[in-house]
Order: sequence, then C-alpha cells, then structure tokens
Amino acid sequence: MQVKGKVRLDRRTKRLVGRLKSGEIAVIQHQDLDEVAAESLIEANPRAIINARQSISGRYPNPGPATVLEAGIPILDNVGDEIFLELTEGQQIEIQGSEIYSEGELVGRGTVLTHEAVVQKMADARSCLSQELDKFVQNTLEYAKKEKDLIIGGVKIPDVDTELRDRQVLVVVRGQHYREDLFAIRSYINEMQPVLVTVDGGADGLLEFGYRPDMIVGDMDSVSDKALQSGAELVVHAYPDGRAPGLARIQKLGLEAKVFAASGTSEDIAMLLAYEKGASLIVAVGTHSNMIDFLEKGRQGMGSTFLVRLKVGSILIDAKGVNRLYRGGMRAKYFFQLTAAALLPFLLVVGLSEPLKQFGRLLWMKFRIMIGF
Repeated sequence: MQVKGKVRLDRRTKRLVGRLKSGEIAVIQHQDLDEVAAESLIEANPRAIINARQSISGRYPNPGPATVLEAGIPILDNVGDEIFLELTEGQQIEIQGSEIYSEGELVGRGTVLTHEAVVQKMADARSCLSQELDKFVQNTLEYAKKEKDLIIGGVKIPDVDTELRDRQVLVVVRGQHYREDLFAIRSYINEMQPVLVTVDGGADGLLEFGYRPDMIVGDMDSVSDKALQSGAELVVHAYPDGRAPGLARIQKLGLEAKVFAASGTSEDIAMLLAYEKGASLIVAVGTHSNMIDFLEKGRQGMGSTFLVRLKVGSILIDAKGVNRLYRGGMRAKYFFQLTAAALLPFLLVVGLSEPLKQFGRLLWMKFRIMIGF
C-alpha cells in the first residue's frame, strides 16, 4: 500500500463520517467493523482507512471489512490506540506498506488487511458461531431480568405532542440496507401517510427521500443538525438514572426535547413509545433484531429488544429486508401483454362500428400511397 493524504480522526466512526471528506485518510478505533459503519465510510470515500483495532477479530462473521475492501478502499489494521496520540486532525501522512510516516518519521505500524485474510477469518468465525450463540442467549436472559421494568410498567413514558393514537407508525432505524427498504415501501408511505418516527440517523435517511420526520428518538449523536432542525418533535434517550448526554446538543441548537429515561436501545423505546401511545400498527425499517445485528452494535445480548418485541408484537410488522423480496422490473413479455390487452377493446370497437371501419380504410389507403404501393 502506498497512500498519501490528510487524516481525520475519531474514536467513534459514526462521528467521523460526518466530517470525513473524499480523498482523506480515516483513522478509526472500531473493533469488528460493522456493515452500517462500513457503508457510511464508503459513502465518504476515503483514500484509505487506518483502524487502531481489529476490523475483524474472528469472534463473529462481521461483513464490514469485506464490504470496504470490495469498494476498493484499503485498510491498515490493528495499528494500536497510540495512533491517536501520534496524529492530529488534518495532518498529512504517508502509508508505505504496513507503516505510517509523518514528515519522514515512523509514527505507527499495522497489518494490511487483504481479501484472503478476511475470507479466512469469516470462515473461522462461522465455525465458532454456535459457541457465540450460547453466550449471547445467556446474556440476553440476564439482561431481560434486569430490564423487565421496561415492559411491566416500571418506566415512565413521556408525554409527547405528536398524535399517535389509532395511527400507523413507521419507525426508521439506520440499520443494514435501510435506504433500500425505504425505497421499497415508498408507495406505503405515500398512500397510508403513517406517523414518521426515526431513531437518530434514520431521520437523515427520511430527508434524503423527501420526507420530514414527525419525531426523532435517540441519543442524538448520529443525526445531523439539519434533521434536528427539521421541525420534528425530539425525544432524547436517557440512561435509567436520568442522565441524558444528548440533551446538551439539543439545547446548544436552541431546540427543546422530551426526555425518555430507560434501559435498552433507542429503537426499543421508539417502538415502546408508539405502542403505549396507542398506535394501531408499527412498521419497522432497519431495526436490529438478531445476534449478528447486536454483536455489531457492541451489545452482548438483546434483553430489552426481546422484551419490547414480546410486548408490541401483536401490532408490529418488521419490514427489514423487504427490498430483497422482489427486485424484478417490467419484463418485455408483460409489456406486450399489457399493450395487447389495451388494444383489444379498441379493435373490437373498430370492427363493430361502420364509420370507424371506413375511417380505418381511408387511413390504410393513405399509408399505402405514402410508401408507394
């Protein structure tokens, strides 16, 4: 690898991509790079990625590194957390092979991640998946015991201004392929006009499609200022003890927000809020609902999500992955069949109407004269 460029650093990838520019070098600290983070990095189009941690440890088959490499972006892996002390924002560096230089001085060293290495680690991870599943199930049960107040009435649901009672609610989470799923259900959104509730960065996805969110729920750390200032009602997810780090950002923008103190994930409380406020149907896009999803988010279990889905399941439709149900377009034979079906009534009318038959003969004679017959 031989790469030169300006660096952008952040220990949290989702914060970095907001200011990372095309052609720059991204410096991250992301153990087991998840697919959502990988896609956001690809959109920013860096020249290379330097990861202080292992992009794929082999603990579970995370697809992020393969996605990045397939996009043609090289990864220098496992260079150590010290790189954040050696480099500063905007500094010019050069990557030579597996080494990082600044003004000719060696400042770091890692491993160039190859397709072959990723494929091998993915295979190793799949062979050990049953062991990881056993630990995940045990952790989920433990978390469920601690977080059961979330569904049995021990959590105070905040009053919100958005009317949810007897309305269909679309909950949009910035999860895997959520944009493709949004595209697939546009006709549903346009026809049914559900209440649009987004979780953090899901609000930006809605704005890209021309929809304005009615409510934004979350930590407020991965959503743009533009989305926060779109006029949506804001609900900050706080820790169970009431601490709400995301509230400071809202106040800095001169905005107001409700606070929802609860354990679990922000998408859990978004669904719970819709359910408790009387939604008739909850349609979820981009949600995290399986072991790989949660391991990619750095969670060792899914207790709160299991409990919330247990409670809201009677009105929940999970539209995650709906874009993969059918990808076909209009086939040629269908076009001709539709055309023939449309022409048939016309031909019948012409055949039964004497004036139209005369008109048709005149057109036919004119056509023959024009072509010289």
